[in-house]
Amino acid sequence: MRSSLALSTLACAALLTACGGGGGGSTASPGNTPAADQPNIPAPAPAPAPAPAAAPPMTQRDAVRLASQASFGATEPLVAQMRTQSAAAWVQAQMLLPAASRYTSGGGSAIHTDTTGVGFCDQAAHKSDVCWRDWYSSQPLLWDFYRNAVNQPDQLRQRVAFALQQIVVVSNLEVEGTYGLRRYYNALLDGAFGNYRDVLRGVVLSPVMGDYLNGVNNDKAAPNENFAREMLQLFSLGTCLLEADGRLKGGKCQPTYDNTVVRSYAYALTGWTYPSGGASKWGCWPKGANCSFYDGEMAPLPALHDANARTLLAGGSVPAGSTPAQAVNAVLDSLMAHPNMAPFIGRQLIQALVRSNPSPAYVGRVAAAFQAGKFSKDGVNFGVGRAGDLSATVAAVLLDADARGDAPPGSSGGRLREPALMMAGVLRALNGKTDGDALGWWWGETLRQHVFRPPSVFNFYPPDYPVPGTQLQGSAFGIHNANTSLERLNYLTYLLNWGGSKPAANVPNAVGTQVVLDSFEADAADAAKLVDRLSLLAHGEVLPTASRAKVLDAVGWWTDKTDAKTWQRNRVATAAYLVFAAPQFQIVR
Repeated sequence: MRSSLALSTLACAALLTACGGGGGGSTASPGNTPAADQPNIPAPAPAPAPAPAAAPPMTQRDAVRLASQASFGATEPLVAQMRTQSAAAWVQAQMLLPAASRYTSGGGSAIHTDTTGVGFCDQAAHKSDVCWRDWYSSQPLLWDFYRNAVNQPDQLRQRVAFALQQIVVVSNLEVEGTYGLRRYYNALLDGAFGNYRDVLRGVVLSPVMGDYLNGVNNDKAAPNENFAREMLQLFSLGTCLLEADGRLKGGKCQPTYDNTVVRSYAYALTGWTYPSGGASKWGCWPKGANCSFYDGEMAPLPALHDANARTLLAGGSVPAGSTPAQAVNAVLDSLMAHPNMAPFIGRQLIQALVRSNPSPAYVGRVAAAFQAGKFSKDGVNFGVGRAGDLSATVAAVLLDADARGDAPPGSSGGRLREPALMMAGVLRALNGKTDGDALGWWWGETLRQHVFRPPSVFNFYPPDYPVPGTQLQGSAFGIHNANTSLERLNYLTYLLNWGGSKPAANVPNAVGTQVVLDSFEADAADAAKLVDRLSLLAHGEVLPTASRAKVLDAVGWWTDKTDAKTWQRNRVATAAYLVFAAPQFQIVR
């Protein structure tokens, strides 16, 4: 059976490219105007405008689709709850939820306050097999990431923060210090529905980013250009001038900036050191700077700051004599004023949440919401009217006509579910539990997405990665190949046939990684009911007739004659394997 399943799902993998890649509204009433010939008699008040018709609740298909776009995956209770309301109402409710998800695991700042001169993990108080893991690595954050993704209710906040961390990238492959990474990623959770200018400000002043891209202790005499270049290229504007709908301006790539501009930004961003609090037996360097420390924003160091006038993009400038803080504000103002910002960031949020190949019209509508800082749908208002508002932008991404509705969106209408979303999605759908451990050191590495260890500032894949053999883009295809396609199937086998992972003794609050199939066994006697139930959960609709017939044949093979003791469990495992291996799940549409 295993070989036949592998063959069938290899065919599914071949089809991936073919499958495609607040507050309520109100109506203002006009005022009353007296008639000119009857000054003492008020004119009749106009009839109140009819209230807009309430948006209908979501269908099963659209609820599952929205759950795939705006959460880490559908569950039966989540879909049932979503089907009682409109998409706009659900998105608003998600944005109003308290921020339940946090990164809390791992060690603190002691690694940067030690003055003994002895390696931290070599000291008797800390020496253990897990010292580096707990104090320097991102593994504790990975535990929190998957526990939150599978269990916490603030799903949209987590998805937006995950999208942001793939734009403003740092990597534990280059920066060590669990407590600093924890602070960086918590800031993205906090800013998920805030303003992108504030997100960028936090990135500019983050000591973790300062270490990653050489922005900390950057000297005015010869500034390192690394952070300035990536800020312009990856975090804000991109390399080519764009129309408001994301298309290349004039139909060809015209550079957004040149190296002179990069140097102007590098000079403007000099004069920042680590926040106070760090200590070292050998003192701090350079003279007057603070020692390495990640608990806070970088601190201004005027002695390292270039105080010359600098010309920036979009008509911006840094006046002569500006302080480090004034220069940062000028830099942020220039970026937010640039016409590339809205379509560049808007398009990437569409690609992270909805589809890899958005139409120019879709990008234009999202960019308009980003620029206006507000968006309305079905009487629900998002945003406060300040350019860069992420609640308005995310709502525009998720509630656009191109993201909703049951009309077939065509080959360009989806996105490949990246490994982190695939792994969490299966666990959520099948009532699973995880402490996140195996999803990092084993499956994260195998599927090439250990979520806090991207190989470079360019993330795991570029957002415009070309899907081989097509004219389409699909970012997650950058880490998708024959091996990882098979490993996706092996992950399902690991959960459904091998029992997942047991709790590890050296993982705090360990629960292992396992699915719980008991509730589905209640429908095992009726193969059609079981398969349709899983299909409606995973795909939002039943399988196509021919595929459904083949799945029913495979599931129906298990009876009390072929396996007297566990035939029901094997029916559920077989059905789940085939439903979640299908392109209808692997591709979000």
